[in-house]
Amino acid sequence: MQPQTQPQAQSARTPAVPSLALGMIGNCTISALVDARAGIVWSCMPRFDGDPVFNALIQPGEQGSRFALELEDFAHSEQWYEPNTAVLRTRLTDTAGNCLEVTDFAPRFFSRSRAFRPVMLVRRVRPVRGAPRVRVRLNLRYDWGQTQPTITRGSNHVRYVGSALTLRLNTDAPLTYVLSGQPFVLAREHNFLLGDDESLQAGIGDTARLWEQETIAYWKLWNRSLALPLQWQEAVIRAAITLKMSLFEDTGAIVAAMTTSIPESAHSGRNWDYRYCWLRDAFFVVRALNSLSEVGTLEDYLRWLGNIVAETRAGHIQPLYGIGLEHELPESIQPQLAGYRGMGPVRVGNQAAEHFQHDVYGNIVLGAAQAFHDRRLLHPAGLAQFERLEQVGELAVQVYGKPDAGMWELRTRARIHTSSALMSWAACDRLAKIAQTLQQPQRAHYWRQHAQAMQAEILERSWNSERQVFAESFGGHELDASVLLMAEVGLINPADPRFVRTLDAMEQSLCDGPYMRRYEAADDFGKPETSFNICTFWRIDALARTGRREQAREIFEAMLAVRNPLGLLSEDTHAATGEMWGNFPQTYSMVGVINAAMRLSAPWDSVI
Repeated sequence: MQPQTQPQAQSARTPAVPSLALGMIGNCTISALVDARAGIVWSCMPRFDGDPVFNALIQPGEQGSRFALELEDFAHSEQWYEPNTAVLRTRLTDTAGNCLEVTDFAPRFFSRSRAFRPVMLVRRVRPVRGAPRVRVRLNLRYDWGQTQPTITRGSNHVRYVGSALTLRLNTDAPLTYVLSGQPFVLAREHNFLLGDDESLQAGIGDTARLWEQETIAYWKLWNRSLALPLQWQEAVIRAAITLKMSLFEDTGAIVAAMTTSIPESAHSGRNWDYRYCWLRDAFFVVRALNSLSEVGTLEDYLRWLGNIVAETRAGHIQPLYGIGLEHELPESIQPQLAGYRGMGPVRVGNQAAEHFQHDVYGNIVLGAAQAFHDRRLLHPAGLAQFERLEQVGELAVQVYGKPDAGMWELRTRARIHTSSALMSWAACDRLAKIAQTLQQPQRAHYWRQHAQAMQAEILERSWNSERQVFAESFGGHELDASVLLMAEVGLINPADPRFVRTLDAMEQSLCDGPYMRRYEAADDFGKPETSFNICTFWRIDALARTGRREQAREIFEAMLAVRNPLGLLSEDTHAATGEMWGNFPQTYSMVGVINAAMRLSAPWDSVI
C-alpha cells in the first residue's frame, strides 16, 4: 500500500480525537495500535488480553496513556507499512518542512531454532530533513488506567514498576528529555525498546537495527510462501499479516480483535471485549489462511483446540475461552475510563462465555477437518484424533434442534437458530468425510446418516413458505445473514431457487447499498444501526456462487474502499458515512477480504 498522507487536524500538543485510522504492529505475543501521528494509543501487556498500558484509544484527552513522539509545529504525516511486513513507518513534517520518520514494530524472527517474539515494542526515530524538534511523551498506566507506575532510572533505561508488571524502556535518547517531556532537536537516530524488565545483550542501537532487519526478513519470507490470487494482492497480504498477528502463538489461540469496547455504532452501548478466542471466528481465520496455503497457523490453533476438547471430556464446550484456556471470563465495567470518544461503558471480560451457542461444535470439526486430509502438516491428524473429534460430533447431535443464543449471542432470547442447526449438520458431514479418508466405512455411514437427516429437516423447517425464504430459526419469519452460510459450508446448492430467493429478499431487507446488516429483528439493544462487515462478505460469496460475479466485484471494491488508510477493517461500517465502528482490527472482516479476493480474482493462467 502506498504511503497515506494525514493532514493536520489539531495542534501537536492536543491529543487527536480517537479514530480507527490506526496501524497494527505485533509479533504473536503482544500488539500495539499506532495512530497517524506515530502515537501508540493501545497496547495490552504482557499478552493480548492483558492490562492496556497505553489506553488513549478508550480514554480520550490528556488522561489517556500513550507513547507519543510529537513533532513541534506539526503540519502533516504519511504512514505506510514496509511492503509485505508488519513493520510500520510514519513520516511527520512540520510547517517549516523539517521531517522525521518513526519506525514501529514488535520483534519476530527465528533464533536458536525457535520463534523469538518477546514482550517488546521497538520504536526507531530518525531525522529525514532539516532540524525537527521532537517531544517524547511516554505516559504509561497500569490497572486499567488507575495506577501510575513508580519510575526508577538507570544510565540508559527507565523502569516503570507496578504491582503486577514492570516494564523497562531501553533508549539511547537523552533520559532527561524523555522523562521531562522537554522538546529537543533530533540530530541523529534514536531508539526506544519498551518491554520486559531485562537487560539487553548488546547495544541499544545495534539491537534495534538488527531486530528491524530480522523482523523485516521474517515477514517477507513468510509472505513469499503464500499462494496469492492474481488480483488484489496487496489487500490480501495485509489481511493475512493481520490475521497472523492475531495468533497468540504460545498457546495457539486466535483472538477476535485486539480491542475492547469500541462501540458497534455511536452511543449504542454495544461495547464488548473481543480479546479472546471464539471458536467460530478462529475457524474462519484458519480457513482463510489455509486458502493461501499458510498452514502453520492451523497447526498452532489445533494445539489450542485439542486442549479445549480434552479438558471438556465430551461435556459442554463454550463459544469462547481465554487465550490461556481460561473458562471464566466474568464481565465487568471500568467506570474510570470514558470509552472510545467518550462513549462508554468500557467492558472487561465477556458474558458470552456463559452462553450455549450450539454452532460451536460444528466450528470445532470444521476447524480441524483439514488436518485429516493435508499431507503437508508436521503433525497430520489420524485415527486417535478422529476418535476424540467424534466426541464433539456426538455433542453436535445432542444439541441439534434445541434452542440457543445463536451466533449473534442474543442475551435475552433463545430459538432453534438455523445457523446453529447448520453447523451441527456440518460437523456430521465433515466427520463422514474424515472417516472415509481414514478408511472407516462404518463410522462414515454413521455420520452420513446423521448429516442426511439433519439436512432434510433444516431445509424443511427453516423454510418460510409465506415469505419464500429460509428464516433465521425453525418456524421463524425474520431474515438473518448467517443463513447465507448454507451455501458456503455446502448444505445447499447455491443455484437452488430457494437459496436464490432468500438472497434476493436479504438484498431488499438487510442491505444499505453494498453493505449488509446482520438481521431484521430488534435485539437486546434495538435494531442495529451499522452494517456488519462479515455479512457483507457472505453476500459477496453468495452472489459469486449464484453467478452474479460482477455485482460481487462491485461490492468487494466498495468494501476495500472503506478500509482505513493502512488497509485494515473493524467489525462494522456505517452505511451513510463509511466510518468504521466496532472492535479493531476485526479478524472476521480481514477474513472476508481474503475469501472475496480468492473467489473473485481472475486466474493466474489468464496472464501467464
